[in-house]
Formats: sequence, C-alpha cells, structure tokens
Amino acid sequence: MEEERQRPLNGGSSILVLHDALIVTMDSQCRVFRNGAVAIQGDTIIAVGQSQDIISHFSSLSPQLFNLHGNFLLPGLINTHVHTSQQLARGIADDVDLLTWLHGRIWPYESNMTEEDSYLSTLLCGIELIHSGVTCFAEAGGQHVSGMARAVELLGIRACLTQSVMDSGEGLPESWAERTAHECIQSQKDLHKKHHNTADGRIRIWFGLRQIMNSTDRLLVETRDAAKELNTGIHMHVAEIPYENELVVERQGVDHGTVTYLDKIELLQSNLLAAHSVWVNEDEIGLLSRSGVKVSHCPAAAMHMLGFAPIREMIDAGVCVSLGTDGAPSNNRMSIVDEMYLASLINKGREVFSKGTTDPTALPAETILEMATINGAKSVLWDKEIGSLDVGKKADMIVVNPCSWTMMPIHDCISSLVYCMRSENITSLMCNGRWVMVDKKILILNEEEVIAKAQKVSGDLLKRAGIQIPTRMNFL
Repeated sequence: MEEERQRPLNGGSSILVLHDALIVTMDSQCRVFRNGAVAIQGDTIIAVGQSQDIISHFSSLSPQLFNLHGNFLLPGLINTHVHTSQQLARGIADDVDLLTWLHGRIWPYESNMTEEDSYLSTLLCGIELIHSGVTCFAEAGGQHVSGMARAVELLGIRACLTQSVMDSGEGLPESWAERTAHECIQSQKDLHKKHHNTADGRIRIWFGLRQIMNSTDRLLVETRDAAKELNTGIHMHVAEIPYENELVVERQGVDHGTVTYLDKIELLQSNLLAAHSVWVNEDEIGLLSRSGVKVSHCPAAAMHMLGFAPIREMIDAGVCVSLGTDGAPSNNRMSIVDEMYLASLINKGREVFSKGTTDPTALPAETILEMATINGAKSVLWDKEIGSLDVGKKADMIVVNPCSWTMMPIHDCISSLVYCMRSENITSLMCNGRWVMVDKKILILNEEEVIAKAQKVSGDLLKRAGIQIPTRMNFL
C-alpha cells in the first residue's frame, strides 16, 4: 500500500480499482468475492465484482490499480452510539452505579467542558474509531456540537451529531437546570441550520434526548415534531435501568415503562435511534418493531452497569439492531471490533438465563457483521448511501490484513472477522472516496500531538469540575 501513501486522495474523474482482495460486500445477496475488486470514481463505487472482470472492463480508462492480495475488503463499520465528548473522561467513572456515574462524575465533567475541549476530545475519540474501522458514527449527545463538527470535518469520516438535551430532573448542573424546552429545541434547530450536510455531506445533525428522566413532556413532543419538520433523526437513551421504568410508571401511569410511554405520545417512529433498550418486555419489543425504531446495542457498556438486553428477541421480532461502544467512561474501549466479539458471546450466554439452556447458534457471525455494517447504516438513516459495497453507494470501506497471529489460520473468513479480528488487523480506511488511514497511519493529523495535548487538557478539566478519582490499592 506504499503507493497509496503517495496518493492518498482519490478525486476528480480518475478511477481507482482495489483488486485481488476477498471482498465481503454485505449487499442484499450477501455476496463474497474470493478474488474481488471494487472500482471507485470520486466518492462513489462504480463497480464490484471479480478482479479480472473489473480490471478488463476499465482497462481502456487507465485506472489506478492497487493490489490487495491477501487482504479482506469490507464496508466501513458504523458505531451507532458513542459520546465523543467523553473521551477525555476515560477511566473517571469505573465501578459505580449509573446515577453516581451521571450525577457525581459525568455531568460535572461535561458541564465544565469548553468547545475546544470538545474538539480535542472528538479528535482523540476519532483516532480510536478510525483505527477500529469506523467510517461513520452516531454521536450520543454532548454540549458543544460545533466543536465536534470541526473535529469530524478534519478527521474525514461521517457523523450524525447530536446535542445532549435535558430540561428537568434531579442532579443537573446549575447551568443546565435553567434550560427551557423552547431553548433546547431552538439551539438544536440553530445547529441543524449551521452544520447539517456540511463537510462534503459527511455531517448530519440530529435531535437528541438524553433520557426520559430528564425530559418534560413538552420537550419530548416538540423534539418529535421538530425532527419530523427537518426530516432528521432523534437519538435517545431508552430503558437503561429498572429505576427509569419505575419512575415512568409512577409519573405517567403506564403499565410498564419508557417504551410504552414513548409509544403513547407517538415518539416511537422510524427516525428514533434508541440506545441500550435493556429493560424492555415482550410487548414493548413488539412496539419497537411495529414502529420501525432502531436499537443500538452496546454490549460492553451494558455489562458495565445496565444488564442483559433482549437482543435475540428484538432481532426475531424484526427490530433493526446495530452496535455501539457508548462513551469512554462507560466502556473505556472505543473499538467496534471488540463490540462485535462481545455481542455474539454475551448474547449466547444470555440464553442460559432466559431459557435455562445454552444456544451457541444465537447471534451467529453473519448477523453480527450485519449489525456493524448495513444495520448500522439503517440505524443512522443513511443506508441508501453507505453500509454495503454496492454500485452507487459511497466509497466507505476498510482493508483488513488477516495475516497475523491474531487471525491465522483462516478456515471460515466470516467467522474469523467476528471472533478473531482485532483493531490491529485493520490497516487502511477510506471514507467518501478518500483515504483516511493507510498502513495504520492516519493521514490528516499527528496522533502523538493529539494524545499529548489530551493528557494535559483532561487533567485541567477534572480540576475545574472538582472531580477526584478515589485511590485504589496502596500507592507508595
């Protein structure tokens, strides 16, 4: 791939052909080409097929040819729930319950962030996302969307950016508690006007609802209507802990919890991305399915402090389920590759608790790959352009080198991608027809400089927020 480092950007009318690779298209026919090629013009895929056929077809146009012999080529992975502004808070809230996590650590941290902090945090998070093969992510909510947008434009990947929005509830920092529903809605409309469809179309602005415990009915309903008006999505944490459902039952008089109430107020719609959705019952799974709501499954974060989500039941009911990492303080690892591995194993193990017997066939490798690619694209309402290697879609893809001790030998390539692949096997990443990473080197920023600056800034931020991390063990 050294030639690619010399010509990292593919633009204009020239044609680039990546060939001699095992291509996992994730298209509607689940095609896998053992010796395949993808032809790209500008930011768009113009052909997918056997290497010999593609090279022959475009030979008269003198395309740029790059041989990927021994490598796999996949659609870019999609992380559908990540707090990029929390990257500077990695490790500040481990081994605590959710309400302590929110009120004592994360909200003081977030409320003391500046836009520059958010920019740097998103850059740091983006580095990890890129190294784990992510070409598109759904921001779960932060305070400074303009800082995020500046970082995403530089990083070269896609994002659905969301402001963290709350207008009620206990434990809110003083500056947040003063916000009205009207102010929350208007600020998001302003952000949509400023940033939506910017960065060559790589940035989209969604509406956010942090969680139902911090949302008035007015905020819920007006968010629903504003998102419909602007034809965009809504990102919301849904049914994370039993207390949330208990509070909704007590306040709203419904018979179960958050999902039941969101259906009552007609917020369950196809543009809603529901994160976690751990504590839902059978009837609510039916509501999610019938309304076309998408669910972001974050297995590591769920195991951190939430519980077992009924993912197999959701998939069986026809719910579109994708994968997310959540933020660094609730996971620590921003690798969607790790989430693929965990999602399959955790949901196999869950069968023992739900049915009293094991089922190693639950969530097989091909289902997990769908969750990380095409289901991710559906979840972020972008599946007409990304999520699979199809003619007419954007050239978002990753190169995987399996020739290392982490993956070799390869007997079943699909299984190996889920159960064996690690972030280290992802060597190159393209988004929108441009190389973002080549041979494990991100081309558009200095990783070492970002990391060094993040170390200093994160310490200053914790001091401003008054957060003290308890000492573990006996330091001398």
